[in-house]
Amino acid sequence: MSKILYVQTDKNVKVTKETVLLGDIAKLSSADAKVLQRNQCRKVVSLAKGKYGRYVVSAMDLIKEIEKEEENVDVTHIGEATFVITYENPNAKSSVISWVKTILISLVTFFGTAFSIMTFNTDVSVAKLFRQIYHMFTGGKSSGFTILEITYSIGIAIGVIFYFNHFGSRKLTQDPTPMEVQMRLYEDDVDTTIIEKDERRNKKSCGSNS
Repeated sequence: MSKILYVQTDKNVKVTKETVLLGDIAKLSSADAKVLQRNQCRKVVSLAKGKYGRYVVSAMDLIKEIEKEEENVDVTHIGEATFVITYENPNAKSSVISWVKTILISLVTFFGTAFSIMTFNTDVSVAKLFRQIYHMFTGGKSSGFTILEITYSIGIAIGVIFYFNHFGSRKLTQDPTPMEVQMRLYEDDVDTTIIEKDERRNKKSCGSNS
């Protein structure tokens, strides 16, 4: 009776070694503990040492590697048929560089947001509108620093906090922030583009050989 090995692959996995084991890039499940243990440590991909980047891998190649050594095991694949391996340098991470990037992104975000708010206020003449409202209700002349401007400024700050779902290091809810959603969409688009580009290149090479 043949044994079943379930192999689940995600769209993008990260590795830090040139020798990639099946357990590094896929989630495995089997009722037979020995089959599971053998395949967790099975070498399936060899990357060029030091050539860090993204590599496209087909799940069919993984299945072929397993079937070479496991004649009595039926492999059932779940997940992405083609996925990306991101080969990273484990020693490349620097706390100084990370802090510099964080500060730069924070400055760009802060001044970009401030500029957007100022251009919006100028475009719709918020200051003029507040002066008219103040004169309408009080009959006096606005100094430009009244309860309207104060509450408007506080409201913008509160709105930004609730929109980005963050106050300092704390999240207000468990939902992902808009920034996290956009980053996830960007990562998915990058992975899809890399996979499609690799598939086109393979089709061209097959066409030139025929």
